[in-house]
Amino acid sequence: MSLHDEHHFVSAYDDGSGIDAADPRTSITAETIEEMRQIVARYPEPRSALLPMLHLVQSVDGRISDAGVRACADVLGISTAQVNGVATFYSMYKRQPAGEHHIGVCTTTLCAVMGGDVLLGQMKQKLGIDEDETTPDGKFSLERLECNAACDFAPVMMVNWEFMDRMTPEKASELIDNLAAGREVRSTRGARLTSWREAERVLAGFPDGRADEGPTAGPASLEGLRIAREKGWKVPEPPTAPQLEEGPSK
Repeated sequence: MSLHDEHHFVSAYDDGSGIDAADPRTSITAETIEEMRQIVARYPEPRSALLPMLHLVQSVDGRISDAGVRACADVLGISTAQVNGVATFYSMYKRQPAGEHHIGVCTTTLCAVMGGDVLLGQMKQKLGIDEDETTPDGKFSLERLECNAACDFAPVMMVNWEFMDRMTPEKASELIDNLAAGREVRSTRGARLTSWREAERVLAGFPDGRADEGPTAGPASLEGLRIAREKGWKVPEPPTAPQLEEGPSK
């Protein structure tokens, strides 16, 4: 058993690592159950609410707890096996507690070429944990991410699902120091960083009133649009209805 086993969570799942049904700890209350019912009311098909309900569980328990699985199953009128099947499929759902701040480092091709592997190695050393582990004080957890869809800002890290673009070892070290000291930190796109649990509550569909902080897209993402406008490029006009009806010529 390694030094960090008791703080280990799994992000790349296999059948041998399930949700701990023997751990009864939970902070789910009657208010949480009522919020689950509020989520269900948004959907024409109740079980469609399961994904945000699981994010709500994580916002309360810091993980997908057995109690959370049972609560979701009870509210939706489905089996715990059905809830477990979803909760163990997606990597955003954690089987053991993640940290107050969840750090993700992208190491897919372009980010790797631009320094993602170096950043991940640096985070392991600075935090004293391996990927898919949480620090003993519960402050940080670390995950290797598979593509953040932000190649134009490589290398990219995420903190509590907020982008930290064009990172360098120096910027990454300063980021961790500021988070550890409890200072206000903003993502490179402008949004103030919350805790991981607060971010999970937003993903559950309970806005924190800060959706408009920062731009929706950065300059690098908009460069193609700028060039197209500069050169007067336009999308081809779609074919007219009669042309569609004619079909291929003989």
